[in-house]
Amino acid sequence: MNKSKWLLVSLVLAMVFVLAACGGKENNDASSTPSASAPAATESASAPASEEAPAEEYLPEEGAKLVVWYSASEKALVDEAAKLYKEKYGIDIEYQDVGPDKSIEKMITDGPAGVGADVFLAVHDRLGSAVQAGVVLPNDLHGEESTANNSDKSVEALTIDGQLYGYPMSVETTAVFYNKDLFPDTNGEAPKDWNGVIEFAKKFNDAKAQKYAYMWEVGNGYWSWGFFGGYGGYVFGKDGTDPADIGLNNAGSVEAAKFFGSLKNLILPIKAADIKADIKTSLFNEGKLAMNVSGPWQVGEFKKSVANLGVMEYPTLPNGKPMMPFSGVKGFLVNANTKYPIAAKLFAELISSEALQAKNFELFGSLPSNKNVAASATVSGDPFASVFLKQFDNSTPMPKIAEMAGFWGTHEAALSSLWNDGADAQTTMDDWAKKVKDSNAAAQ
Repeated sequence: MNKSKWLLVSLVLAMVFVLAACGGKENNDASSTPSASAPAATESASAPASEEAPAEEYLPEEGAKLVVWYSASEKALVDEAAKLYKEKYGIDIEYQDVGPDKSIEKMITDGPAGVGADVFLAVHDRLGSAVQAGVVLPNDLHGEESTANNSDKSVEALTIDGQLYGYPMSVETTAVFYNKDLFPDTNGEAPKDWNGVIEFAKKFNDAKAQKYAYMWEVGNGYWSWGFFGGYGGYVFGKDGTDPADIGLNNAGSVEAAKFFGSLKNLILPIKAADIKADIKTSLFNEGKLAMNVSGPWQVGEFKKSVANLGVMEYPTLPNGKPMMPFSGVKGFLVNANTKYPIAAKLFAELISSEALQAKNFELFGSLPSNKNVAASATVSGDPFASVFLKQFDNSTPMPKIAEMAGFWGTHEAALSSLWNDGADAQTTMDDWAKKVKDSNAAAQ
C-alpha cells in the first residue's frame, strides 16, 4: 500500500475508534461485523463486497484488465464473478479455457513470457512446483480473511513454508457410490467394511456377465492411496513436506500392499490396465456394478442413471482403521508476472468469497472450503455432499512439494505389478521407494 493509502486507512481507523469510544452500540455492531458471520447471500451483487471489508482499502491499478483461466464446463461461475467485479470496479474479465489440472504447468511456461492469466484456478498438489518456479504471488492482502473463513485443511494445503499462496475455493476427495437396489438382503445398505465387501463379491460377481461388486482404478496412485494411507503409509514424511523421508516402503505401506494385491482374486479379477473410468461408469449406470469409487463431480450423472443411489465413506480396513484416500484443494492463484497484482488479488478474493462458494455448490455441487458454506443447511443437509465432506476429514491431502513428480511418474508400474502379477509386497514397495528417490535426484 502506498503512503497516501496508509494515511487514508489510518484516518478511517481513527474515526472508527472515536465513534466506538462514544459508546454507540449500533456503531460497535456495524464496525465489528465479521465477514465469516455474514449470512450466505448467493444472489446479492453486493454480498461479496460486504464480506471482504479489508479489500475496501485497495483499488485496482488504473487501466487494469484481467484474464482468468478456468475450466469450460464450469465457466458460469466466472461469469457470475465477472459480473460482480465489473459492477464494483468497472473492469472487464477475459475468460480462457484452462482447467485447474493443467493450469500450473501452463503458467510455468506462459507466466514468465507475459502471456499467462492474471488469476487462475489450480489444484494444490502442484503448488510446490509453482512456488519453486516463482510464478505465483502470496495471498498477502487477504491472508487473514482466507485463513479465518476456510477450513484449516484447505488453508494448509495452499500454504508453503508458512506462506499462504492461494485463495481456497473448494475441496474434493473420493468415496463409494452404491446402487441400493443391488443390496436387497441388507435393505439397500452396502457393506461398511472390507470383510463385508469380500463376502458380497462372492455372491454378486459374475465375470461373464460383467457384474462386479466393487471397482476403482487400481493402477492409479490417486485412486488406490486410501489403502496405503489407512495402514500408516505416507509418501514424503507425515505431513507430506519432507522429500528425504519416503514412506512408501515402511511397515504400514507393505501391509497395505499385501492386502491391496490380494483383492484381485477376491473381488475384482480384471487387469489394472483394463479398469478405466468410462468402463466403470458405464457398468454402474447399467446396474452391473454395485459399488463404484468416484468423486462428487459425478453425483449429478449418477442421480440420473441410478434410481436408488447412495454414497458412503470407504469400507473399514481389516486393521480396523478407516481408509485415507488422497484429497485435493482447489484454490485461485495470482500470476507473479501480472501487470495488475492488486486487481488480480481483488478478483481472486471475490470469486473465492463465501457468496460465490455457495453459488459454486448451487451450480456444480462443488464442495466448499468456506466453513460457513459447509455448515449451511444447504450443504450439510445434502446426503451426498455431507458424506464427501466427512470423507474429506478422513483423507490425506496430496503432498504439494515439487518432488511429488517422482511419485506420479512411478505409481502405475508399482501398483500394476502388485495387482496383475501378485508381486512380493516388500520387494515391490522397496523398488517403488527407490525409483521415487532416483527420480527426484535426477530432477535436481
